[in-house]
Amino acid sequence: MENPSNKLRYYQRPETNLGLDLSVDLCVFGGNSGGIIAAITAKENGLSVALLEPGYHLGGLTAGGLSFTDIGNKFAIGGNSRRFFERMGRYYGEKECWLQEPHRVEQTFREWLAEVGVECHFESFLSEVEMEGTRITRITTENGISVRAKQFIDASYEGDLMAKAGVSYTVGREDNSVYGETVNGQQLLHKHQFEFDVDPYIIEGKPESGLLPGIDDQPYEQGKGDHRVQAYNFRLCLTDDPARQIPFTEPEGYDRSQYELLIRYCKAGHVPTLRKYDFCKNGKFDMNNHGAVSTDYIGMNYDFPEGDYATREKIFQEHVQWVKGLMWFRVSDPSVPEESRENFRKFGWSTEDFTETGGFSHALYVREARRLVGDLVMNENHCVGRETVEDVVGLAAYTMDSHNCRRVVMDGKVRNEGDVQIKSGPPYPISYRSIIPKRGECENLCVPFCLSASHIAFGSIRMEPVFMILSQSSVEAAIIAMEKGISIQDVPYADLRKRLVAAKQIIDPVPPVKNVQLGE
Repeated sequence: MENPSNKLRYYQRPETNLGLDLSVDLCVFGGNSGGIIAAITAKENGLSVALLEPGYHLGGLTAGGLSFTDIGNKFAIGGNSRRFFERMGRYYGEKECWLQEPHRVEQTFREWLAEVGVECHFESFLSEVEMEGTRITRITTENGISVRAKQFIDASYEGDLMAKAGVSYTVGREDNSVYGETVNGQQLLHKHQFEFDVDPYIIEGKPESGLLPGIDDQPYEQGKGDHRVQAYNFRLCLTDDPARQIPFTEPEGYDRSQYELLIRYCKAGHVPTLRKYDFCKNGKFDMNNHGAVSTDYIGMNYDFPEGDYATREKIFQEHVQWVKGLMWFRVSDPSVPEESRENFRKFGWSTEDFTETGGFSHALYVREARRLVGDLVMNENHCVGRETVEDVVGLAAYTMDSHNCRRVVMDGKVRNEGDVQIKSGPPYPISYRSIIPKRGECENLCVPFCLSASHIAFGSIRMEPVFMILSQSSVEAAIIAMEKGISIQDVPYADLRKRLVAAKQIIDPVPPVKNVQLGE
C-alpha cells in the first residue's frame, strides 16, 4: 500500500496533460459541496456543464470531516441543499440527516453526479483566465483542460477564479469603522482563551530571549483592521471502536518543542479534555478545535489566501504536522495528566474514512480566504437585522463566528486574539449583489463561496449548507442571464425570485428557533 502521507496533500503539479477542449453553457470551478450543487442544478435545468476540482476528492469540507453540520436553523435551508441532507438521511433510515460519516458524504455526491450525468475533472488547478472586455471567455488548467463557457461560477474556498478575473476583493479584517460594525477587526474576548497565565518567552521571564513560535509581536488595537484571517484546522473523524480504529502514532518529524506553549499551559494547571468530540454516526466523532491550544494552527495561515499552489501546499503540510503532532502529544506526553492521556487513547483514526490518507482528513478547513467586494457588502448590521436587503438569494442563520487570528502578549502573558462568537438573531437574508462582482467588472461570474461580506459577517454566512444554497441561486441567475443575453448584474430580481421559489429555495423569513450551533 502506498504511504498515505504521499496522498495527503493540497497540491501536486499534474503530470498528465489531458488536452481537453470543452465548450459548455456553465463552468463551475470547485468540486466542493456548493460546486457539486451548482453542477447538478445546471444539469437538471438542461445546461451543459464543466465541473473542475483542483484537488483529489469531492465534497470539500462536507466530505472532509465537517460531519457535525453547522445549520443554525434548519428551516432556513431549502432547495438542493436540503435535498442533499435528505439523501444522506436515506443511508440512516431517517427523513434527513445532518450528522454524517465522511465516506458516506463523498459517496452520495458521486452517486448524485453520476445520476444527472456530470463528470468532475480532478487535479484541475487553475492556470489562466482569458477575458474579452468584462467577460470571461475561457479558463485553462495545469492538467491541460481548456473550458469556454457562457457563464462561470467560482465555487472555490480561496476565490482563485475571481482573483484571476480581476474583480475587487479583500483579505483580512476591516476596521469596525468601515461598515459601522462593533465586532470586526482585532478582538480580545473570553472564549477559547487561556484560563491560566503562560509565559510567552523562549526563556521564561526574559523578553530579550524572544517569543515562542506562533506568538505575534505586534500590539493589540481593539477593533482595528488588519491582514489576518481566522485560523485553519482539520476536522477529524475519530472512533472509539477498537475494531475500526487506527491508533495515534508519533508522526514523522515530530518536534516536541513546537508544543512548548501547550507544555507550559498544562504545567500551569490546564487539563486537556474531550470537548468538541461530537458524536455523529456509527461510533464516529467529529473532532474540532476547542480551547486555547488545540487543532487550530493559529497565526500560521496568513500567506494562504494569496499564495500560489506550492505555497499553499507548504502551509497545508505544516497544518498536517501540527495536528498529527498534537494528537500524539495528547496521548503520550508526560505533561498531560495520565487520566487525560488514557481518555485520548480510547480514540483513533477511523479505518472506514479517509482510507487513502491513513484516516486523516484530506481537506484543510479554509475558514476564510479572499472575499469579493461587490456593490453590496454583507456586514454585521445585516446579521443582526439593523439593515436588510430585498434581493434575497438565501438565508443565513449562524452565529457571527470567527476563530482566533493570532496570539499576542498582554502584560507579559500569552493571550489569543480574534475569537468572536455572538448570536446574530433570526435567519437573515443574503443579497444577490453579494454573490456577483461590481457592475462593470465581470459580467458572467458568480461567487457563492468567497462572497462580498465583511470578515465578521462572512463568519456567520460561511457554512456549508449556505454555500450550497448560494451556489444553486447562482445557477438560477446564470440561466436568466443566458436566456436574456444580459450581464449577471442586469438579471431582473423579480425573474430570479420566481425561479428561486420554484426551486424551493427559502428566501422569505422563517420562524426563529433556538439556534442549533453544531459545528463551529
